[in-house]
Amino acid sequence: MGIDKRASLDYTQNYNGDAAGFTSDLSTGKFSVDWSGSTDFVVGLGWNTGSARAITYSAEYTATSGSYLAVYGWIKSPQAEYYVVESYGSYDPCSSSSATDLGTVTSDGGTYTVCKDTRTNQPSISGTSTFTQYWSVRQSQRTSGTVTTSNHFAVWAKNGFGNSDFSYQVMAVEAYSGSGSATVTVS
Repeated sequence: MGIDKRASLDYTQNYNGDAAGFTSDLSTGKFSVDWSGSTDFVVGLGWNTGSARAITYSAEYTATSGSYLAVYGWIKSPQAEYYVVESYGSYDPCSSSSATDLGTVTSDGGTYTVCKDTRTNQPSISGTSTFTQYWSVRQSQRTSGTVTTSNHFAVWAKNGFGNSDFSYQVMAVEAYSGSGSATVTVS
């Protein structure tokens, strides 16, 4: 799958963002969030339909615990949730005892640890369901650059990722514990 030409941002992801002061502007590609305590949210800007696009971003991001700065999205069938994690608080999701190690991939000047996991009877884009999560976690964390998603999709596709039938795709901040703040610009 080739890299798509850049398309205008047309999707705002706002799961529980009000609890973290989420503000956003699609026209500028900028969003901000500030959180503390046991807030659970996923917010970001991107595209209503995902693809193998190159996503450029710049962020000011700090997090003390469970949080990710990541390209985030879903495919519809076979249903899967995916993350390309550029930076995180204190928890590497590929360190989970339930994660399956898929090796590494080199992309955009860095090496990413690749893994997958199964989520059973959890919230999804189709209600409560069981689905696979695919992860690429950058070993040398960063807060700006370009993510060439096709490189990650190609590795995941060797391990069951459908690489088609995309739902939304965003540059996101997720948090489920601790505190932090982020201001992100995406294009």
